[in-house]
Amino acid sequence: TIKVSMPLDDLVLRLQRLLDRLIRRVSLGRAPVPPRRRFLVVQIDGLSQAVLEEALAGGRAPFLRWLLRHGCHRLAPMSVGLPSSTPAFQLAAMYGVRPDIPGFHYHDKRRRDDVWFPRGGDAAWVEATQAAGRRGILEDGGAYGCVFTGGATSNLLTFAVVKRLTGAGALRALSRYVVLAWVVVKSSMFSAMELTRAVLRLIADPVGETERGWRWLAIKIGISVWLRELFTMVVARDLYAGVPAVYVNYLDYDVFAHAYGPRHPRALRALRRIDRSSHQLWRVLRRVPEHRYDLYVLSDHGQTPCTPYLRLSGGRPIEQVLCDFFDPERPRATEASGGRVRRVASGIAAFRARRAPGLFQRFVNYLEQDFALVLGGVRSVREHGGIRVVSAGPNAFVYFLESGEPLGLEWIEARFPGAVDEIARSPGVGFVLVRSQAGPVCVWRGKRYRLDDLHAGPFAGRSDLDRVVEGIRDLMAMPSAGDLVVYGIDAPEGNVSFVPEVSAHAGTSYDELHTFLIHPQAVELQAPIGHPVELYPLFMRYQGSGA
Repeated sequence: TIKVSMPLDDLVLRLQRLLDRLIRRVSLGRAPVPPRRRFLVVQIDGLSQAVLEEALAGGRAPFLRWLLRHGCHRLAPMSVGLPSSTPAFQLAAMYGVRPDIPGFHYHDKRRRDDVWFPRGGDAAWVEATQAAGRRGILEDGGAYGCVFTGGATSNLLTFAVVKRLTGAGALRALSRYVVLAWVVVKSSMFSAMELTRAVLRLIADPVGETERGWRWLAIKIGISVWLRELFTMVVARDLYAGVPAVYVNYLDYDVFAHAYGPRHPRALRALRRIDRSSHQLWRVLRRVPEHRYDLYVLSDHGQTPCTPYLRLSGGRPIEQVLCDFFDPERPRATEASGGRVRRVASGIAAFRARRAPGLFQRFVNYLEQDFALVLGGVRSVREHGGIRVVSAGPNAFVYFLESGEPLGLEWIEARFPGAVDEIARSPGVGFVLVRSQAGPVCVWRGKRYRLDDLHAGPFAGRSDLDRVVEGIRDLMAMPSAGDLVVYGIDAPEGNVSFVPEVSAHAGTSYDELHTFLIHPQAVELQAPIGHPVELYPLFMRYQGSGA
């Protein structure tokens, strides 16, 4: 079906190009001579280097394998730093700054408000305040499916401008309706095919198909048909038009990995579909050699399988559990009683296991308590007694609101003796990060480690220990990181996420931190890339400027 549709895609794009040329001749003059090379970035959201390599070996990404085997591109390892999440990665890569973005959802004491990126205005505020005065790598270009604009003048489903149509005047926008109309027709046909297959599967296996549920089908049609086709066609239109810089973020794999796991067949099928779209864009690049495009394929973070925290806590959300540790009437537990708490929690983990509900519910979980949306799931925010707790995946932030500045271990220990160590020993918690007068401290299994001592602590034996230490140092230097940063990664029960998902990111596990950059062979890199901020000077060369 995909192969049959590609000639039709080409026909629609040629029609759009003819319309573009007519409009340009009438109102804009001749097309400009390209003054420099251009670039296209394809981001595969959530794909670790390890899963990519397995997919290449197993034939799950045939185009990317061809790209690497034919010698025109190379694969470079990349470490993404902490938190291993999309907003932090994109702000660093697009503007060359070390961001103050500790998670996808966090509290800013100075602003006295939460930052939750899909909420209207939050991404724009972060971009305006943290990238103020810096040029973005997408100046005069296009950004699709991203958190930030990167300076792009054309944006589609980008959080920072999600409510604003951007990119062209009325005449030039007219040609885009040709592409949009074809996307509607094509996606409607694919949606009908997917629904037909689902009905046939239901007839063949009514019990199994009912147990699997229909939510994944809605996600597949919405994200992996409509959005992916829309992004692919709009980007193809930009490439034909010679837009100087284009960045497209394909969400399919990340969504299915959160819901089913990074190596689940459904996640890998989503990766296969992204590979096809990347191949389609490559074919467009080959047709417009005069525009001198360079293709880059990268990922912003990986994912690690995890257990939802509610399965370990008897249904109590982590926000409530953490607030209870700071209840002045709550007796401080000894290490022995902490062990008893762990045994009791394990005994009552009769929480009904169900599949993680995917992107929509994940977003709703972040919003729920702050915006009074009672739509099910677990509340991700709790404020009680001047303490606010925000969870955002395998990480949760504890903020003591009586001070607008970050507070350290000394202050917390004086006010709540033993609480930090007790949290670090509690079920579902891997380690706790906290500032101190001597620098960041990692509390693991109730024991405290300075960064220089982590080789003997929770990260003993890690080949990338230097990257982990650097990431923790960067994270705890962020003013918006919690006074306590609690991670479910490397808990005694395994990796744990504080929101209902079976695969998570933002933490320190190897797959979360280590991704890749596929780049043209002629482009020299300092490999391996240690932080996404190092991508900024690479892409700014295309703007005729250094870092």
